[in-house]
Amino acid sequence: MNQPPVRRVVTGLDGAGRSCAVIDGPVRAFDGGGYAWRTASVPADNSGREDAAPAAFSYDLFHDGGCNFFVIDLAPGERSSTHATDTIDYIVMMAGEVTLELEAGEVRLVAGDLVTDRGVVHAWRNDGPQPARYAVVTVPAHPVGAGRTV
Repeated sequence: MNQPPVRRVVTGLDGAGRSCAVIDGPVRAFDGGGYAWRTASVPADNSGREDAAPAAFSYDLFHDGGCNFFVIDLAPGERSSTHATDTIDYIVMMAGEVTLELEAGEVRLVAGDLVTDRGVVHAWRNDGPQPARYAVVTVPAHPVGAGRTV
């Protein structure tokens, strides 16, 4: 799949205490997407200038008290596993279209749509002819239903 890289700009403070861009470049890639940022806890620690984006995707990072900000690319014909997390996820469709599979039905999403996934069982499927891309922010949450499956 030939999606252009996603640029990320991360702000911070320079040596004189002034606001500046401390990172300006592509997200840290993993197979099928890339990480833009991660916080280890909530509330977040905004000090420091280190790159906090993980080098690899892991569902374990969803359940350790931190927040994640990442981008997922889904090729035509591709489908995610069916899963639930103990998080609330804020999702922005950036390109293409996907079908959000839920236990009681499906929802077609296109670029510009927003989703708030409240930890329920779901999967993502790309039935379209074009690659799909969506950005996700995960925030720790109390479990719903039977809770996490990953």
